[in-house]
Amino acid sequence: MNRCRTALIPFSFPLRTGILTMLTVLALSAAPLGVSAQSLVRNFPVKAERALMQITQPPEMLLNGKPERLSPGARIRGTNNMLLMSAPLIGQKFEVNLVREPAGEVHEVWILTEAEAALKLPTGP
Repeated sequence: MNRCRTALIPFSFPLRTGILTMLTVLALSAAPLGVSAQSLVRNFPVKAERALMQITQPPEMLLNGKPERLSPGARIRGTNNMLLMSAPLIGQKFEVNLVREPAGEVHEVWILTEAEAALKLPTGP
C-alpha cells in the first residue's frame, strides 16, 4: 500500500494567483511608511510635569536636583517613544515630562526631544 504520492500535483492557476496576491500584500505591509521619530507627535497628559531628570541608582533619581523615587512598574519612554530601562540612563541628565502616581512616586516619564522641550506644557481646562 503506497500512502505517499510520488507525483507532484502542479498548483492550479487560481491558487498561484492567490499566493502571489498574498505575498504582494505582505511585502507592501512590511514596507516602512516613512514616519520618522522626528515627525512623531506625542500627546502628554494634562497633569504632566516638566523636570530635569538624572537617574542615580535605580529606583532613586534626582528631579531638578531633589531626590525622588521611581514607582514599582514605572515606565520611561525615550525620544522615539520606546520603553527604556533605567540602568543604562544612570548619570545622564534629560529634560522630561513626568506623571506621578497617587503616592507621589514618579510613574511615567517621557524623555523629550529638543523640539518638545522647546514647547510649553499645556495647562488644564
